Amino acid sequence: MSSMAFLSHPYFFAALTLLVLQFLFRKLNKRDGKRYHPVAGTVFNQLMNFHRLHHYMTHLAAKYRTYRLLNLFRYEVYTAEPSNVEYILKTNFENYGKGLYNYHNLKDLLGDGIFTVDGEKWREQRKISSHEFSTKMLRDFSVSVFRKNAAKLANIVSESATSNSSLEIQDLFMKSTLDSIFQVAFGTELDSMCGSSQEGKIFADAFDASSALTLYRYVDVFWKIKKFLNIGTEAKLRKTTKVLDEFVLKLINTRIQQMQISVGGSDNLH
Repeated sequence: MSSMAFLSHPYFFAALTLLVLQFLFRKLNKRDGKRYHPVAGTVFNQLMNFHRLHHYMTHLAAKYRTYRLLNLFRYEVYTAEPSNVEYILKTNFENYGKGLYNYHNLKDLLGDGIFTVDGEKWREQRKISSHEFSTKMLRDFSVSVFRKNAAKLANIVSESATSNSSLEIQDLFMKSTLDSIFQVAFGTELDSMCGSSQEGKIFADAFDASSALTLYRYVDVFWKIKKFLNIGTEAKLRKTTKVLDEFVLKLINTRIQQMQISVGGSDNLH
């Protein structure tokens, strides 16, 4: 790549912007006399380490405990300090909402669900879900489902150990959790762990891909442009979330029809 081509590359300008921001932050820190957590890197460090992101973030947490990462238009504070985590999640929970930044990143996958919204919407969904899961019938059903899938997972791992073959344990954990939650929430056995259902396998693969592509938004400063143009990772995300939407809507419609038939049958008996 020629020097002129390199200088015209969009990532060069983004990196240059981050360097300027870092310089300004340091100046501001010195000027107002306040102490700030150290800057451990930028979003581009996360991007370069995306293939080993968990290891990279664990390394930073072990080194700094609490630190900042610079983005183009913001900086983010990360903490692995137990007292800070307790303060954020318990002591002063109301003060630490998800915010529009996370909402926009997650909305295409999770919609306006409990994991994306704040305020009254969050409280309403929290109230409904806590009430549902407090009932003994659902609690007992959930326990039986999770136990069944845990046994299925253990059997797969045992067979792999016996045959001395390798397996993708993170993928299995994800599918085990997905199978359990799906059966509890929708009453349908996905069985993505064993792959007995082709539809279930397609859904699980689409969910895994959508999760990874959604996470990638946090390190891709150009994702909104890609979404607008429907190119690259955003085009893939649109396709995978469409698979999820179609599967769930089909399932919901099937359940509605079953309920209508059930109600109709009960009326006929009377």
